[in-house]
Amino acid sequence: MRLFVIQAEGFSALEPWPAELPEEGFLWLGCTRAELNEQLPALQSTLQRWLGAALVDLHTSDLLNAQLPSHFEDTSWYDMLVFRRLAAASGHAKAREGEDGAGETLQEVLQAIDTNPVGFAIFDRVLLTVHPDDCQVLDHFAQRLAQHSQEPDLRGSARLPTSPADLMLRMVNHMVDSYLELRRMLTRQFTHLQAALLAPRSRFDQWPALLAARDALHHLEDTCEDQRSAIQEWIDALDEWPVEADATKRRERELLRVRSRDVLEHIERVLSHVRRLEQSADGAVQMHFSALSNRTNDIMRTLTVLTAIFLPLNLITGIFGMNFDALPLIHSSTGFFVALGLMACVGLGLGLFFWRKRYLGTQVRR
Repeated sequence: MRLFVIQAEGFSALEPWPAELPEEGFLWLGCTRAELNEQLPALQSTLQRWLGAALVDLHTSDLLNAQLPSHFEDTSWYDMLVFRRLAAASGHAKAREGEDGAGETLQEVLQAIDTNPVGFAIFDRVLLTVHPDDCQVLDHFAQRLAQHSQEPDLRGSARLPTSPADLMLRMVNHMVDSYLELRRMLTRQFTHLQAALLAPRSRFDQWPALLAARDALHHLEDTCEDQRSAIQEWIDALDEWPVEADATKRRERELLRVRSRDVLEHIERVLSHVRRLEQSADGAVQMHFSALSNRTNDIMRTLTVLTAIFLPLNLITGIFGMNFDALPLIHSSTGFFVALGLMACVGLGLGLFFWRKRYLGTQVRR
């Protein structure tokens, strides 16, 4: 477990843990799910000593559960938020190293949609964050806050979070940004699939990849809906907090509302884009089968026209093939050429007629 103190004058790590809370600022306690499981009794006793309240047993089970969806719960002592982040899949990591994920494959993009929950227990002056073992959010924010606190001007201290809720929202916003990056990669991959679907002279054979991509979109949509519900419940709980008498506290509360609405807007943006991708994929599949049906209709129309042209010729051939002795032109030396000319005229005439009607073209006259 790692413990940090965040105050107006700076950010620093604490080792060993203090017996009491500092007079100013708040503490950030970050750990992995395995560390929480191993050191849970010591953590509970420390929280009881610092705040006079410990985690509820049901909430500790939720924080240790790696399959829990995003949700929010509040108590009289603290608020608890579980937010599913994008897992650090190899495909997503490679895509982020390149130029906007230009070299990623569809399989790597789909692997990036794997998610893991990050738990937040928000006390008045303590923030407990529980991360997966491979999570980079803890190290990222530790380095980022340390960098802000070391800046020579006042802007560094102004960038430091002012409360546990403020730090929680910043971490959640950072995790949502990963979904925004994934959104661009999904768009590029679906554009390639749609181009292959609508190519006029290609045989589309990537149906397993398309079905896997649609399943991944459904999974991402469910994840975003859970995230939206959790953040909306947090905003509702924030509105029910008692009104602060201090003007500075009221301003901090309003900034929390603004940041919460910004996080919710980011989630809504990802959710809307995922739904547009689903609709676009469904529309591309329908257009593919519609184009395939049109090509089939064109082929059948051409075959029907050719059959209609040769049907009178077969009739003429059948008439002159009758076994009658007095058949006209049957004993004439020019009969064959007359019949052949008649068949040619009939064939050319019907062909010209169907061509004028555009039955032999790519479009049918309406």
